[in-house]
Formats: sequence, C-alpha cells, structure tokens
Amino acid sequence: MTPVAPDARTRAARQGLHRGETRSALLYLVPAGVVLVGLLAYPLYQLVVISLYDYGQPQAAGAAPLVFLGFENYVSLLGDPRFWDVLAATVLFAAVCVGGSLLVGTALAVLATRASPWARKLLFLAALGAWATPAMAGSYVWLFLFDQDFGLVNEVLSTLGLAVDGHSWTFGRFSAFGLVAGEIIWCSFPFVMVTMYAGISAIPREVVEAAALDGASATRTATSVLLPILRPLIAIATVQSTIWDFKVFTQIYVMTNGGGVAGQNLVLNVFAYQEAFAGQRYGLGAAIGVVMTVLLMLITVVYLRIRR
Repeated sequence: MTPVAPDARTRAARQGLHRGETRSALLYLVPAGVVLVGLLAYPLYQLVVISLYDYGQPQAAGAAPLVFLGFENYVSLLGDPRFWDVLAATVLFAAVCVGGSLLVGTALAVLATRASPWARKLLFLAALGAWATPAMAGSYVWLFLFDQDFGLVNEVLSTLGLAVDGHSWTFGRFSAFGLVAGEIIWCSFPFVMVTMYAGISAIPREVVEAAALDGASATRTATSVLLPILRPLIAIATVQSTIWDFKVFTQIYVMTNGGGVAGQNLVLNVFAYQEAFAGQRYGLGAAIGVVMTVLLMLITVVYLRIRR
C-alpha cells in the first residue's frame, strides 16, 4: 500500500474542515434565507404575476374576471414617451442625491476624525438627528423653511439683497428637484458619514505615518493609500444610497404635491403610484415596479463589477 504524503494528508484535512465550515455556515443562514424568501421573493413573484394581467379596481374587488395580457403592459409602458422622461429624471435625480450624500458624508467623516472629542459628539448628534427624522416630518420642515411667504430662507436671502421675496421653490422643475435633493442629502449623509468614519478610524496610524515618511503629500496619501483601503466601504455606501435614492417616494410626493405642476417632478416610484392607484391600473403599476427592480439590480451588478 502506497503511503500518503504528509502534504496530501494536510490538504485533505483542510478540505474536510472547509466543507464542514461551509455546511455549518449554510445551516446558520437557513433561517435568514426563509425570512428573505417570505418577505422578498414571494412579493416580487406576485408583482411579476400582476404585471402580466389586466388588473384594475373591478378585478381587485372580484367584480370582473382577470384577463391575461402577457407582456402587453410592458409594451405599453416602454412605448410611452412619458415613461422615458420620468426614467431619465429619476436617474439624474438619484445620481445627484447619491453624489451629494457621498461628498457631504465623506467630508464630515474626515472632519470628525480631526475634531476634538466634544465637537465630534455634537457633530454626530446633529447628524443622527437628521437621520432619525421621519421622511414625512423632514419634508414638511423643509417646505416650511422654503415657504414663499413665511419661509426663513427667503427672508434671509432677501435681507442679503437677493430678489427672492415671494419666490416659490417648488414651482419650477429644477428648483423643486433641487429642493427635494437637498432634503434627501440632508437625511442621507449621516449613513455615509458614520460608515466612512468607522473605516477611517480603523486604518492603522502606522500606514499614514509610513506614507508621510516616504514623502507623500496629504492629497497623494488620501488618493493612493486611504482611498484603496476604504474602497469596500465606498462601494457599500454607494450601492445602499443608489437603492434608497432611486426609489424615493415620500419626499417627492409631499414636497411637490404629488409630482409637481403637470407631473414635471415625477420619479418612477410616484409614477407607479399614480398609474396603479390614481389610475386604477394595478397591472401597469406593477410593471413599473418590475422595471425598477431590474434596473436597480443591473446598476448594482455593474457598479460592483467596475469596482472589482
């Protein structure tokens, strides 16, 4: 009988240990997987099914039979010029919100690492207060601040000599989108700030000191040393912010009164709500939801592949 080499026995033992650890990990993940299937997979399945039918108020009430349409709702949606206008507005709006949240959150995270302990605590308390504010309450606070007659912003700007007395920030398309984007960045940057602060604080001081000894400037240290280390956290913050900002509903609906004048401030989530509930075309609204889900999955996959 040929003796087994020690290296082969070691590799076999390691492979057996790895398989055992994999099985144990899968067993621990089974409960979470069951919950995810129940909370995500089944509703998504139902969303896809509804999008394939002529499903309106009569069908929902049981007064009319369901009519299978196949992909007719999707054909109608993709052939609607308003859908493409809303989609373009949604992508641009989400990009501004994500970029603003990352920029403000990262800048404040760097500031927090250099601030004194008491100033850092105040900064985090203020940021977490913005993060904890409900979207409905935050939207109305911002509307009050930018009110055309009694808003503090118009009053301060008028005092500084700017002709904004009585100016409506929610009437124009771009000013309304900008106002909503500011509110979303205000309530979203704390997540980025906390995430980036944790990553920056975890970087060993010796790494920065070694870069300084090698003659690297502060900018070179940030771009060539710190940024690659923080790349996984930046990816997480970007993906999370993209998902949140792409499917914004409350802020747009409240601050633009349902989508702005003549629907000029519609985003996909509000558009789906109008088609499904205001228009009582639940099948078409479900089709919009399916398209949004597919787009978010594609954006996430493409971004992660680029970062990798």
